[in-house]
Amino acid sequence: MSVEAPDSLPRLATAEVIAVGSELLTPFRTDTNSLFLTARLNEIGVVVRRKSIVGDSPTDLAGAIGEALARVDLLVVCGGLGPTDDDLTRETVAEVLGRSLHEDSDILQQLRERFEARGWTMPENNRRQACVPDGAVVLENPRGTAPGLWLEAGGRVVVLLPGPPRELEPMFADLARGRLAERVSDERLYRRVVRVAGRGESHVEELAQPVYAAWRHGDPAIDTTILASPGSVELHLSTRVATAPEATIVLDRATAQLAVVLGDHVVSTDGRTLSEVVGDSLRRHGHRVAVGESCTGGLVSAALVDTPGSSRYVVAGFVAYSNETKRSVLGVGAALLAEHGAVSEPVALAMAEGARRAADVEIGVGVTGIAGPGGGTAEKPVGTVCIAVVAPDGGRTVRTLQLPGDRAMIRQMATRTTVDLLRRVLARMETHEAVRGD
Repeated sequence: MSVEAPDSLPRLATAEVIAVGSELLTPFRTDTNSLFLTARLNEIGVVVRRKSIVGDSPTDLAGAIGEALARVDLLVVCGGLGPTDDDLTRETVAEVLGRSLHEDSDILQQLRERFEARGWTMPENNRRQACVPDGAVVLENPRGTAPGLWLEAGGRVVVLLPGPPRELEPMFADLARGRLAERVSDERLYRRVVRVAGRGESHVEELAQPVYAAWRHGDPAIDTTILASPGSVELHLSTRVATAPEATIVLDRATAQLAVVLGDHVVSTDGRTLSEVVGDSLRRHGHRVAVGESCTGGLVSAALVDTPGSSRYVVAGFVAYSNETKRSVLGVGAALLAEHGAVSEPVALAMAEGARRAADVEIGVGVTGIAGPGGGTAEKPVGTVCIAVVAPDGGRTVRTLQLPGDRAMIRQMATRTTVDLLRRVLARMETHEAVRGD
């Protein structure tokens, strides 16, 4: 239920964005406006409940507008305000709201002056852009010919904005500082991202759901969304509160509860990426790393150097794809390769130790595997990957993985799992240091 503003106008707490244009339903044009609008609305405490794209069909657009106004407090419609026959947003909104259109003489005069300033005569079809639904407030557009519109009906607000981002973005920024600022609550939307590795989406859900299910009914409530990609899961937490310090308390408590049930699978509770967490740990302790990799072809090294400042701790990366290179560059013994095969835990360890020795660093990482589509056997099918980390104290950690998917997915998952194994080794080292009091 909406909370009434001091001036008895309903507060705007929820929103929907409709992008209009048949071109947005093709592979050739992407709707970026909804991303911008969602970010700006969230900043002023408005939750976007739905985003949609509607082609240049008045029937489809009318249906989408009617449905949206039954759901949310604020509807933002972008696009369809031009002078051509397929620009029908004004007319359709007016029809849905039961309003008549009238020609605004001031807008018409501004349009004519805009064309005259360029030495042109205004085409007659541009008069359409001067048509305004009864009761609408005109929003000036100094960067284009299509003015925006603000309409209110039944406690809801409808905002019409032009489609070009260079016009839409400054217009909405003015709205956020002006009319919208007067109609939103003092609460703001705050977010936190918890990154998880080593567990799939369903496993994370099984562990975390009993925790976050109770948050929906808390005061303040916390909404949770799970996003998954190969080798990684993210939990996005959001809450509406009045101040940043209050949000910090609420979200710190929530992330601490998740950390208890997810254990060492939690990469970070502050949004840092896996590469950033590993880099922070290496930098903090002054450790340097070198990588010897085969099937990942340099992706592990690339992941480690993805973070600015990584030159302080990443010394070298060796792509040793052939057995000859494994022997000559990383010093993997011929007998070891013959006995165990290139894809084996002993060879992964030897690659890690060889990279460590060759680069004269404290930590070595090794990865070797079969990314496919060929090369697999019954004993070592496609997706078999062996990864290893050799620590500064000589401690050796090695794992064998059976990864699903095609070649690209196997290489991607092998990369993330290798970097995550390095993270876990570093975390154990820190724990041991803390226990010893180092």
